[in-house]
Amino acid sequence: MTSTRAGALLAIGETMAMVTPAAAERLSDAVEFRVDAGGAESNVAAHAAAFGAAARWFSRLGDDPLGHRIARQLAERRVDVSSVEFDPGHPTGVYFKDPGHGVRYYRGGSAAAHLAPADADAVDFDAVELLHVSGITAAISATAAAFLDAVIGRAREAGVRVSFDVNHRAPLWSAEVAAAPLLTLARRADIVFVGRDEAEHLWATTDAASVRALLPDVAELVLKDGDVGATAFTGAETVFEPAQQVEIVEAVGAGDAFAGGYLSALLEALPVAERLRRGHRRAALTLQTTSDSVDERTPA
Repeated sequence: MTSTRAGALLAIGETMAMVTPAAAERLSDAVEFRVDAGGAESNVAAHAAAFGAAARWFSRLGDDPLGHRIARQLAERRVDVSSVEFDPGHPTGVYFKDPGHGVRYYRGGSAAAHLAPADADAVDFDAVELLHVSGITAAISATAAAFLDAVIGRAREAGVRVSFDVNHRAPLWSAEVAAAPLLTLARRADIVFVGRDEAEHLWATTDAASVRALLPDVAELVLKDGDVGATAFTGAETVFEPAQQVEIVEAVGAGDAFAGGYLSALLEALPVAERLRRGHRRAALTLQTTSDSVDERTPA
């Protein structure tokens, strides 16, 4: 689907208060911590905004100190949060990073988990060129999954391209449960990001070509393969770009950084190879911090 719009990236999905050791230490041993906004979709918006893209983020946050802190931090990263809903009845979710050992979620019953189809009706697609969502929203609750289905439908009706990051989160749902709904969502999108090992775990694919065979009608499929590189399939074109080699402090969040860089370049109508290179550059910066974001503006 081709959009005639020239406008913003709209990212939708849960953001939590992320608590992480200030240095690359185990959660059990660290003394100093930072509290930051952490959510796949808002991370993408912040990374895209770092390249000058017009970026908006929509979700629900608790009407609590953590929710307002998150909104402020994202606004400081030039993300438009003016449409975010503050829910007085449900809290902002929290998660803890344990560098090198994954994350621990405390998000049950969060404000974002109470997103519902009616919330999709209020989403403003004016001047939006790209909607970015992820499979996480489908996993946090049945009503949030229904919301995701509805908002994708509204985007397509409005002529807005849909970007979807598979983002399977095993603590939220098993591969056996997630495989079919995530595949359905991916097939509805115009742009799909998925990890090679993630696709193998979900769908038993064996290589980049078999992932493409599973998603033949996706206009732009980006297959990420860790520190090897990423392959983009766009129509008849296949482009591979190697990853940048850096010392990894923490891997969580690098995929969002890659997507943010890639989508910002897509909005600028840059060639596919440059989209991949920009994604790799942004991911490399994030791999070298315990945070999900890199606050400094990044030159193109």
